[in-house]
Amino acid sequence: MRDHHRTPLLSGFCFYLITKSICLMWLTICTIGCDDSDQSAEPVLRFSAIPDQNSTELQEKFGALANYLSEALGVKVQYTPANDYKSSVERFKNGDIQLAWFGGLTGVQARRAVHGARAIVQGEEDPVFFSYFIAHEDTEIKYSDEFPREISEFTFTFGSASSTSGRLMPEYFIRRYTNRSPSELFEVPPSFSGDHDKTVELVEAGQVQVGAVNYMVYDKRVAAGTTDPNVCKIIWKTPQYADYNFTAHPVLDRMFGNGFIEKLQAVLIAVDDPNLLLAFPRNALIKATNEDFEAIEQVAEELGFLR
Repeated sequence: MRDHHRTPLLSGFCFYLITKSICLMWLTICTIGCDDSDQSAEPVLRFSAIPDQNSTELQEKFGALANYLSEALGVKVQYTPANDYKSSVERFKNGDIQLAWFGGLTGVQARRAVHGARAIVQGEEDPVFFSYFIAHEDTEIKYSDEFPREISEFTFTFGSASSTSGRLMPEYFIRRYTNRSPSELFEVPPSFSGDHDKTVELVEAGQVQVGAVNYMVYDKRVAAGTTDPNVCKIIWKTPQYADYNFTAHPVLDRMFGNGFIEKLQAVLIAVDDPNLLLAFPRNALIKATNEDFEAIEQVAEELGFLR
């Protein structure tokens, strides 16, 4: 009787052990398979751009560029939008993106943070870039080749706090021509719109009386009929400086093989489709080096933007 009652108990226990062993075996196989899949996954070149214009428009245009680069380079390329200027630099620093269309300042900040990072391409227009100071018609400020000192009486907005054409260089020229900081010059502390389109919109609506903006964004809006130049007027054009650039992360050569960055540079410079160039927008892309932005780096250092 004793043996008769033990048998079902032992059988149940054995069944439990066998079932547990089978489950552990399949879990191990699955884990190994997943690890192998991750290790053999195709590397992806992820790039981004500072959100200096409408984000939906940038997504569409840079998405088309990603498709072009994928085909030309023979690797998977993906455009990932950035929330703001600062996040684009942080993501590059962390290796989450390996290529970025930066402004002059953000490019310097990114290359400072990542040893071996290189500016490889810039727009044909970028070595001779400039900003507009714009004003609402009610200010009655007229265009002049001289710095408009009377702007101190009005409300003023920069673009993004990290923008080269919407903050760094306008602030530099304000200091250069008035010997005063923006906070000292303006009766009301300057604000930050966040991007160039917003700066123009605020000034045209009269919500802010004067602003500093990327000249290409303003000209594009006027050409498209989006902005009335008789309401939102150019009152001053800054001296020239170097601005936008594609900066490549050194990890790219490890991801895709030695010489890949040079190949990427050549493919970008070869872009001649006007629809692809509209993403920037530029007439053409040309070679760039870190040395092209040394003056921007000096200004950024002087004004404390690299601390």
